[in-house]
Amino acid sequence: MSPSRAEPVPPAPPEGGAPLPSRPKAADTAEPDAAAAHDTNRAGPPGRLDRLVAAWPRVDPILFSVYAGACVLYAAVAFYGSMHRQTGGMWSAPLDDVFIHFDYARATARGYPFQWSEGNGFSSGNTSLSYPFILALGYVIGFRGLLLMQWAAIVACASTLGFLLVGGRILEPIGRWAKYLLPPVALSVGALDWSLFSGMENAFHLGVWALNALAALSLADAAREAGDAGRAAAPPRRVARLGYAAGLAGALLYATRPESVVCVAALSVYAALAVRRAYGARAALATLLRASVPGALACVAQALANRAFTGEWAASGAIAKLALNNPYMTAEEKWNTYEFLLTYVVARNTNHHFADALPWGWIVPALALVPLAFRKTRAIAALLWIHVAGWLALVALNGQVRWQNERYTMPAVAWLLLLAAMGLALLVARTAPGSEARAAAERAPETPGAPAPAGRWARLAAVARALGGRALGGRALGGRAPGGPAPGGPALAIGRRGALVPWAARVALGLALAALFWVHQLPRMRDQIWFFGRASRNIRDQHLVAGKVLAELNVRRVLVGDAGALLYASDRPGLDLIGLGGYHDLPFARAGVHGLGASLELIERIAPEERPDVLAIYPTWWGELPAIFGQRIVGIPVVGNVICGGAEKVIYRADWSPLARGEGPASLRADERVVDELDVADLVSEREHDYTFPRPQAGFVVFSVLPDPRDPGRDRFDAGRIIPGGRSEAARLRAPRAGGGRLVVRTAASRPAVIRAAADGRELGQLAIRESDGWTEASLDLPDDLPETFTLTLTSVEGDWADHHVWILERAARLEARPLAGP
Repeated sequence: MSPSRAEPVPPAPPEGGAPLPSRPKAADTAEPDAAAAHDTNRAGPPGRLDRLVAAWPRVDPILFSVYAGACVLYAAVAFYGSMHRQTGGMWSAPLDDVFIHFDYARATARGYPFQWSEGNGFSSGNTSLSYPFILALGYVIGFRGLLLMQWAAIVACASTLGFLLVGGRILEPIGRWAKYLLPPVALSVGALDWSLFSGMENAFHLGVWALNALAALSLADAAREAGDAGRAAAPPRRVARLGYAAGLAGALLYATRPESVVCVAALSVYAALAVRRAYGARAALATLLRASVPGALACVAQALANRAFTGEWAASGAIAKLALNNPYMTAEEKWNTYEFLLTYVVARNTNHHFADALPWGWIVPALALVPLAFRKTRAIAALLWIHVAGWLALVALNGQVRWQNERYTMPAVAWLLLLAAMGLALLVARTAPGSEARAAAERAPETPGAPAPAGRWARLAAVARALGGRALGGRALGGRAPGGPAPGGPALAIGRRGALVPWAARVALGLALAALFWVHQLPRMRDQIWFFGRASRNIRDQHLVAGKVLAELNVRRVLVGDAGALLYASDRPGLDLIGLGGYHDLPFARAGVHGLGASLELIERIAPEERPDVLAIYPTWWGELPAIFGQRIVGIPVVGNVICGGAEKVIYRADWSPLARGEGPASLRADERVVDELDVADLVSEREHDYTFPRPQAGFVVFSVLPDPRDPGRDRFDAGRIIPGGRSEAARLRAPRAGGGRLVVRTAASRPAVIRAAADGRELGQLAIRESDGWTEASLDLPDDLPETFTLTLTSVEGDWADHHVWILERAARLEARPLAGP
């Protein structure tokens, strides 16, 4: 073939793939031998490796999806298999809280969305607003009863796969091969797998996060394309659409877990910064608003709904679980608690869940720091580290973060493992990200007009031809002779002896770290798989059995303490004493924080026919409650307990006869009537009267059930607050309308006390509290010139006392005198 003869036109690239490389001309090599020149001028069909490399961009996504799905199924089978081995093939769950989601899902499917128990009204107790709707879909299509756990397993596997697919995209800049490290790394921690397959919202949350991250990363990629190739590559309309998609995904992410506010904020800022470099500050601000405002609106909408239906701005879970809402703790105590929990969530994962011995658990965060050292991965690594740190900082506010196998921390663990997979890939990569461009520049063609390397996979094809030529007698197909500079890309350039040794050392280090981690994680993985099965068996043996007993008893309403399986298995209405389930607008969650007596005060407000007729509780949780208000029916034990709240769940017949509301004081005279009543420790009454008690470390709620002074054969319940000596309480009350009247207080006094009363700062007198074994009342006369409403302040000047009730009385109108009979 004559050198002046035109070269054949290279074939068109396959659809969706990188352009196929053209064969270098003979002039492109400095010293071609005869065989190389012969092969250069000989046109022939591409080899198998050439065809594989050319088709790889199409094959790779499908292969990775299948591979990641297989890894997820392998892990799922390990955990669900352990469950079925210990439950005899029955579906269950390792946490009772899973069935709380099921309660909400069933109510949603029956037309009662956002209700934990049908007929109880709106509940803000389910931290995940969106997950019950996903479960309700399964309930509607036939996954009912315990089969709803099977649907939850399907959702978990699909969501985890979505997380791995998006995570694989994050790893691709390191190399297409790098993402194949992610599935085994992400699923290598037993505690994370336990949470993902538990039936809780953890897996679904990561799947929704993947949607939000995909939209934000696509937006950032589009902005970079516009910066590199001009705005025509990514027109503003496309950027706007991606921004709106990120915003909608962010709103869904917040609705799945409220702590995701840190994720939405971080992803929105990341995308906005990318847009700013390509389009300017104004476009960046628009992007920030599109990506973040929907999530903010979801937050506001939730708060408004909470306020409208429950009277509280915050959700019940936040009220019940966050130390910030504890009325008795000092600011220092709250801060110390937060510091302890923040240290705990870090140490518990690194020192326990990641490895069976120190310091091997720190391999994970050490690898996760590696991406910060490389320019090309630094931005995305910083984004993920913000996720990890922000999430742990938020969940450390939750006093329940130490329970349920630390499931609240597991999203941060998932992102940390994604970073660790990036770090491991960078450690074993032959070249660092960003070095390809430098290497390509150093290998710029010396012959004018010679084609430049045409992308990563085109260079890989050239490498394949070079390797294939050497396999056929040492000739490089279309390349330089053996011993010359490698033409195909950075992989061959790194093959020089000077660079090969450090790479080999890095590979050895990476393999050693991976092996050390797995050796010390394997015992933890085995423990978690066993724990998953045993916990599921415990829930079946106690909670589900107790639910069946309740169904057989045909009860009206069940009083429980933060329970889900009892109501799901019995399909009976419930009342949650902790308050997460909710009951119309009664503040049971806040009452639960104040004390059991405050919760009983709210039950007193419920109509007698609507009160629970049975209690299904752990007796050790509730002090005197079962002894005073219950009569034992049956106890359901659990053997080998690892997850249930007690060794025995007991069902009691409820007796609420000591409760009474609206009765006047025992010392009420025939010519008196009640003008105003403050039921201390009843949060509704306290709110109506702007009641304040001395805080912190005072005002603790107590309750007593003592003989009624008017009927010693009948017991009377009342709750109150302990007011220490020298401390004051205050409330806004109505004054007697006709002038005069009396102030009456009720207490259960184990020792005498003296209380000073004041109205709007004006001293009214003192109340002498006498020691008594039962209810006792004290009173003083009120002046005639009190304003229509006044602030009553009660201060203990001698001793502590428990204020249970306050009444303002007035004299009833006198009856008109009748004339005497007769003429």
